[in-house]
Amino acid sequence: MKSIRIWLLFFIISLLISGITAFAPETGLRWLLSIWPANDSALYRWIQQSYLAVKVTNEQFPSIAYGYDWLAFAHIVIATVFIGPLRNPIRNVWVIQFGCIACAMIIPLALIAGPLRQIPMFWQLIDCSFGVVGIIPLIICLRKIRQLGRKGLQEREHITSLKK
Repeated sequence: MKSIRIWLLFFIISLLISGITAFAPETGLRWLLSIWPANDSALYRWIQQSYLAVKVTNEQFPSIAYGYDWLAFAHIVIATVFIGPLRNPIRNVWVIQFGCIACAMIIPLALIAGPLRQIPMFWQLIDCSFGVVGIIPLIICLRKIRQLGRKGLQEREHITSLKK
């Protein structure tokens, strides 16, 4: 039970951090550029172009950033849902299953929407990695919850047989 909680806390904290960073993409990209060694790589040029696009958009159309606020809020709401399995993993196993499905859905989204939005392939793969990395603790939790459920069932059957 303790390891389930540890993995779930890791997942919740990761979602929260991911969400919070969506509140300030211009600041985050400016910071990333400040620590990244300036070079002529495709990745550096793309981050620089993304920063400029967000900066200009924020200056000329600040209401567009409201979409980032909703993205951040969605991450926080989803993280909140995982409090259910944190409190009662067996009863709320469906949340873990939902999380696994959501993680799997990241991959086709990134690989379909990425090219449509002119996102470089290396960044699409980074986005896909969120699904791969995210599903690992959830699968571990799912397996441990199933073991916990089987153990509880065996204990209930044993108690029932003693009463007969």
